Amino acid sequence: MNANIGVFSEIDELKKVIVHTPGPEIESITPENAHKALYSDILNLSMAKNEHGQLTTVLKMIAQTYEFRDLLTDLCGREEIKKKLLQDIVLIEKNPSLYDRLMGLSAGNLSAALIEGLPLEKSSLTNFLNENRFALTPLNNAFFTRDAAFCLYNSLFISNMATKVRAREARLLEYIFIHHPEFELHNETILPNNIPNNGSFEGGDFIVFNENVLFVGMGKRTSSEGIDFVVDALKKEKREIHIIVQELPDKPESFIHLDMVFTLLDRDLALIYEPLILRSNKYQTFNMHLKGNGNVHIQSVPNLVEAVRLLGYDLKWVACGGLQSLTNQEREQWHSGANSFAWAPGKFFGYSRNVYTAEVLSKEGYEIIPAMDIIKGTINISAYKKCMVTFDGAELARGGGGARCMTLPVKRVLKA
Repeated sequence: MNANIGVFSEIDELKKVIVHTPGPEIESITPENAHKALYSDILNLSMAKNEHGQLTTVLKMIAQTYEFRDLLTDLCGREEIKKKLLQDIVLIEKNPSLYDRLMGLSAGNLSAALIEGLPLEKSSLTNFLNENRFALTPLNNAFFTRDAAFCLYNSLFISNMATKVRAREARLLEYIFIHHPEFELHNETILPNNIPNNGSFEGGDFIVFNENVLFVGMGKRTSSEGIDFVVDALKKEKREIHIIVQELPDKPESFIHLDMVFTLLDRDLALIYEPLILRSNKYQTFNMHLKGNGNVHIQSVPNLVEAVRLLGYDLKWVACGGLQSLTNQEREQWHSGANSFAWAPGKFFGYSRNVYTAEVLSKEGYEIIPAMDIIKGTINISAYKKCMVTFDGAELARGGGGARCMTLPVKRVLKA
C-alpha cells in the first residue's frame, strides 16, 4: 500500500488533488473546430481562469493541491524522463519529426508545448498547404483532470480515452504518477493494455461509494469492454465489491459521464438528475458482484439508488434542478448542476449559476456559501458541518463540466 494515494470513498476528507488552470490551449478553439475539440461552444480565457481560480483558491485552503502544468514541468527538467516521454508522445501523435523540435525546448517551454500545442511550421509547400494550424494539437480539455486518470481504492488507473484528441492527456498523467517524486506509483498504476475492441474508460464514469460499492457509468466514453478491464484489475483487491453500472444516453452530450447525472454529497446522500436515474426509461442498471475469489455475478437492478438499498445501505437523494419543473432540471443538468465535488462528508463545491439545485440543498439544511466570501476571509468554512461552496461558472460550464470534472483526487482519508 502506497501512502501517496488512496480513495475509498467519494466523500472522505480530501488530502491530495490535481487541477489544471485553463490556459492558452482553450483559445485555440474556434467555431469551426469546436466539435472536434469536444466542445459545444468557445470559451473566454480570462473569465474561465477567474472562475477556475475561485475553485482552486478554496481547494488550496483545504488540501494539498497540485497543478498539472507544474508537475509536468518538473518531469520535463529530468533529461532521461524527457527523452522517454517524447519518444512516446511522437508515437501517439504519429509524427516522429517532432522529436528533435521538442527535445530542444526548455522544461517550461516543453510543458507549455505539450499542453498548449505546437504551431505547424510553414517551411515546406506541403505544410503551407496544410489546413491544420498545429503540428502538435492543444489539449483543449486538460482542465477536466478527472477523466484521464483516476484512483480506485489502492490503485491508480490511466484511462483509455474514447477520443484520440485526449490520448496525450492520459500519457502525460501516466508519466507524472509513475515518475514524479510526489507519487512514484510504480506498482499501483494500472495501464490500459490489451482491452478487447479497444474498449474505453474515463474517470468521470467511476464513483466510489465505499470499500465495497462502486458506481460506474457506461456510455459514449466508457464501454462494456472498458468496464470489464477495470473490474478484472480490481480482482487484486481480493475482496467483495459490488460494481453498480448505469447505462447512459448517447445524447445530449451533457450525459457523457455518470458524474453529470449522479454524484455523492454525503455518506447517505446523492445529488441526481432524477429523470434518468429514477424514472422509468430504457437505460439499464446492473450489479456486477465481484466476489473475493475473483468470480463475477451480474444481474439487473431497478436503478442506482435501489441497487445500494438492496445491499443494505439507505441512500437518500436530492434532485438537480429541483422537482417542480422538468425545464429547470434539464437546464441545470446541462450546466453541470449534478456535477458536485465533495472534499469532506456534507461539504462540496458546485456552480452558483444552478440556483434551483442550491435552493433544494438549502432546504435540506446545507449552507450555501459563495467561494469569494471564503477567499476574502469573511467566512470560515470549518465552522460549518454541511455546506455547498459555490463558484462562478458562466464560462466554465460552457465547456461541459463542473467541479468534479475539474478535480482529480489522489488521496482521501476517513476522518475520525
